Amino acid sequence: MLGSFSEAEDVVQDAWLKWEQVEGGVNAPAAYLTRIVTRLCLDQLKSARARRETYVGPWLPDPLMGSTDPDEAIADDITVTLMLAMERLSPLERAAFLLHDVFDVALNDVAVTLSREPAAVRQLASRARKHVQAARPRFSVEAAEANRMTQAFFVAARDGDIAALASLLANEVEIHTDGGGKVLAFRNIIRGLDRALRLFAGLRRKNATSPTLLHTSVIDGLPGYISIDRGVVQTTALDIRDGRIAAIYIVRNPDKLRHLGKPIQEHPLA
Repeated sequence: MLGSFSEAEDVVQDAWLKWEQVEGGVNAPAAYLTRIVTRLCLDQLKSARARRETYVGPWLPDPLMGSTDPDEAIADDITVTLMLAMERLSPLERAAFLLHDVFDVALNDVAVTLSREPAAVRQLASRARKHVQAARPRFSVEAAEANRMTQAFFVAARDGDIAALASLLANEVEIHTDGGGKVLAFRNIIRGLDRALRLFAGLRRKNATSPTLLHTSVIDGLPGYISIDRGVVQTTALDIRDGRIAAIYIVRNPDKLRHLGKPIQEHPLA
């Protein structure tokens, strides 16, 4: 719902406090907690949207780590691409879509949670579904192939190997870099293969120190890795479609990386 680790923790804490204050218990705990958390998220989204309007550069959701095992299937239900698609939805559309389509909550229960009629909720979920499907075409990639491409991309980007990068990136590739105004990052989304190749060539020329790979991981449902680049710990997630990297999502904002724990502690941000 929120795309923010710290905001999600706050909501869960608030929900727990409300749960503790209920006298006499609750007949349907799961439904009650779902309703409370959803409504708290809707309240939080109002202020979150205002903050996004003044956010410096592209906004990306906080990176959440998955398995580092290349043989484990990549979970693609909740990915960074889905999160960005949901940013275009209204808060109610987002809630209806997540509850009904992703978490399989019954339509009538969603209606109670959102204080809407079932017919209205059905329309909310339907509109959201169409927007998400249009913005987020689904492509499957085997975990081993995703890991191979991730490793190959890191090496090519580190070395400024333009020929290798050209073979990995899609013609319409996009590069999203979230620094939040806290660290050096691109203020705009880089679009197109030619611009991307020039960018990587320029970075290689300017950087005296090559990036360091800490480890690969599944990041927000996409293959990726954690690295140190230009003195900053960052996460990089790769959206691989039809054998090419269609989008690159880089989070450098230190506020969004604190929950990663050990990698951050071992390599403090410059």
